[in-house]
Amino acid sequence: MTSTALTTQATPATPPTLPAALPATTCAVVFHELGGPEVLKTEEVPLPAPGPGEVLLRVEAIGLNRAEAMFRSGGYYYRPTLPGSRLGYEAAGVVAAVGEGVTAFVPGDRVLSAGTFDFGVHGVYAERVVLPESSLVPAPADADPVTAAALWVTYATAYGGLVETGGLAPGDQVLITGGSSGVGTAAIQTARRVGAVPIVTTRGTAKREQLRELGAAHVISTDTEDLVEEVKRFTGGAGVRLAFDGIGGPGFTAVGDALTPGGTVVAYGWLDPRPMVLSMNWPLTVRTFGNGLLARDPGYRRRAAAFLGAGLASGELAPVVAKVFEGLEAMGDAHRLMESNAHTGKIVVRV
Repeated sequence: MTSTALTTQATPATPPTLPAALPATTCAVVFHELGGPEVLKTEEVPLPAPGPGEVLLRVEAIGLNRAEAMFRSGGYYYRPTLPGSRLGYEAAGVVAAVGEGVTAFVPGDRVLSAGTFDFGVHGVYAERVVLPESSLVPAPADADPVTAAALWVTYATAYGGLVETGGLAPGDQVLITGGSSGVGTAAIQTARRVGAVPIVTTRGTAKREQLRELGAAHVISTDTEDLVEEVKRFTGGAGVRLAFDGIGGPGFTAVGDALTPGGTVVAYGWLDPRPMVLSMNWPLTVRTFGNGLLARDPGYRRRAAAFLGAGLASGELAPVVAKVFEGLEAMGDAHRLMESNAHTGKIVVRV
């Protein structure tokens, strides 16, 4: 197998490259009201030609993220503009055309969307979508569309949150909550690749063995086990220096209680919308992480791409795909599975 390293190679400036006849519309998933998966509709929407600095992407596969279900139901940190809101951060596809001034990509390049945009406007749940050049990164050369679509958001979140924000180092013991989610499974592999020891939480016991097989050194079933007691028992009473939390809510207190004095919690999500309660295990540091904002920095995109590409090439990073749905019409069913919490890893819709 050849290297799957993600690299960004500058190409000479070229005039805009457009097909002889661009389609005027494309099939996309939209919603006209807040609600459950049933509000998602497949419709023909206008498709503008790529303007200066923009790329027309032919979408091959879409990776689902929990933020999209929250956005659809009105629980995300920004609100959709209704009716006719778009949806979706993460897609793998092929460049179909480029606008004036685009230098990093040419038609035929395989790329990933980096989720740096308002997905109510540029949502990638579509057959084709126009995105800013800065919102794309090269796809790994040997990755099929489904694997590629399951890669960027989850693994860049794990890398950016654990390594760049949390300073994860070899030998560290790190607490990862929600270990069976897409980001959770990516975080387990990322921690192992760094040389750290992942301690992972899950609800119930059904996914315990799966998480161990993915590399979790210790799995805590929060429905029946006390998180803080289990962390302290596994660490010999010391606690962990770093915790990576995508749940929030009242349980955020226990995450802080499981730290060593002076430890850090990196919060990257709020699956539990109730207020977070800060632990009194002081001193501690709480840092928040937003991959979409950080990915606007070209230097970060290069570093994350290099880490992900090298990990794929070595086999240390391997996206866990829970299920592949076929066609945009299946998006409602894909969202239902995502909200059921019955899966482990990433849900992908092949277009």
